[in-house]
Amino acid sequence: MEIAGKKVVVTGGGRGMGKKFAVDLKKLGAVPFVVDVTQESLDALKKEEGISGKIVDVSKEKDVEAFFDGYVSENGAPDVLINNAGITSDALFIKKKGDEITKFPFSNWERVLGVNLTGVFLCAREAAFHMVKHGVKGVIINISSISRAGNLGQTNYSATKSAVDAMTVTWAKELSRYGVRTGAIAPGYINTEMVAKIKPEVLEKIIQNIPAGRLGEMEEISQAVQFIIRNDFFTGRVIEVDGGMRI
Repeated sequence: MEIAGKKVVVTGGGRGMGKKFAVDLKKLGAVPFVVDVTQESLDALKKEEGISGKIVDVSKEKDVEAFFDGYVSENGAPDVLINNAGITSDALFIKKKGDEITKFPFSNWERVLGVNLTGVFLCAREAAFHMVKHGVKGVIINISSISRAGNLGQTNYSATKSAVDAMTVTWAKELSRYGVRTGAIAPGYINTEMVAKIKPEVLEKIIQNIPAGRLGEMEEISQAVQFIIRNDFFTGRVIEVDGGMRI
């Protein structure tokens, strides 16, 4: 698929990697539209880059349905969906300190699954529905993570990213008959605002375990997104961009 002229919806596109995807694709001639939960980020993106966006809670079925119905009525079915929206809410499964034992909060579990798993499902379902309805041979790209293999303190996050990989494969098998491709990208530790919040001493230990010897850059993940869009023989696979690191 040629990128120029293609309509692209990016979730979690107000900042970080999602913003990078949208900005880079616009430079290549695409027409990106982002959804996010922070109006300030959307306003800044519109002012700085001329990219439009809308507040959407991807974990809410009615909100997602309404967004895609509205988007399609104004623009036609999207050619590309990038399922980038994601959050973390880490905690140990069981933690014992002295005589006190704490459990992984169920609220953490629900919150992360709502955005990272249900959100991916809902947005992909609606995008695929409209692609098939309007005969668009589109692409759905899901952002997974190195943590899909399981990571300390990330029962919820790891579960969602592993599930995202499985959904990517399933959808490729189901949607290929309609000319719709799917793919996923599993980044390692990337130089983003989220990673910047990690304590310096902890981050230094992480970098020591990356064979490439550094954090990844958002540009390198953006390049993987562009590869999936362009390569019409790519579907149902997960690209690992992690500097060789294994958790």
